[in-house]
Amino acid sequence: MKVVLTIAGSDSSGGAGIQADLKTFEAFGLFGTSAITVLTAQNTQGVRSIAPLGAAFIKEQIAAVLDDFDVAAIKIGVLYSKEIIEAVREIISTLDIPIVLDPVFISKVGSPLLEDGAIEAMKTLFAHVSLITPNMYEAHALFGYKHGDTASLEQLHHTPCPVLIKHQILEMPHQKVSVDQLFYKHQKRIFQSPMIETTNLHGTGCSYSSAIAANLALGHSLEKSIEISKAFIYQAILHAPNIGHGAGPINHKAGVISAY
Repeated sequence: MKVVLTIAGSDSSGGAGIQADLKTFEAFGLFGTSAITVLTAQNTQGVRSIAPLGAAFIKEQIAAVLDDFDVAAIKIGVLYSKEIIEAVREIISTLDIPIVLDPVFISKVGSPLLEDGAIEAMKTLFAHVSLITPNMYEAHALFGYKHGDTASLEQLHHTPCPVLIKHQILEMPHQKVSVDQLFYKHQKRIFQSPMIETTNLHGTGCSYSSAIAANLALGHSLEKSIEISKAFIYQAILHAPNIGHGAGPINHKAGVISAY
């Protein structure tokens, strides 16, 4: 069985972060391990409190996993502070496995998940990862990217790894579609699925990036991994359990068979 590692925050409501990553890994038949960066008191309505763990202890968690398991891929989520980012960079810079970075700045319900001043530190990770998966707002903060603005693509073209910008909603003749754009050097690839009108979107970004990491661990190409993961997320949203009073979680077990 392939082993994957998630380095991310804990979501007490179980829909995002470490919990979503582990559910995603299991859905794809992988064994998930974890290194927790922050603890959160949250639910589908928002993040009430955040308690970051010490950078040294986070490094110990990661080292403990890497020393004992043959880790096939890593997903990185909430890192929260410059100190944690630097600690993680020190370790991943020595690795030669697929690493997917979800540069989480703001939760689905609008809660900040990165300290002020840590964005520049986040950029130092780009040379050591296989893919970055920002949403539109994060892409603007990191690269100055604006949809439809050709000039804003310049920084993306010079990023040392591929960048997948998530969830641009487009109006098609008969339906809305959710479009993700993969940029690398001067090439672009589009991935899309029908837009689902729902509030059940808690943890979709975490689950999407961890699904990509899982499929890279399984030996798929980057583009195939994104394609499978896009289909997986669509089905997981479509079959969401409708629980909670805010942005509800998705159903991680619903979409794997149809994703292939």
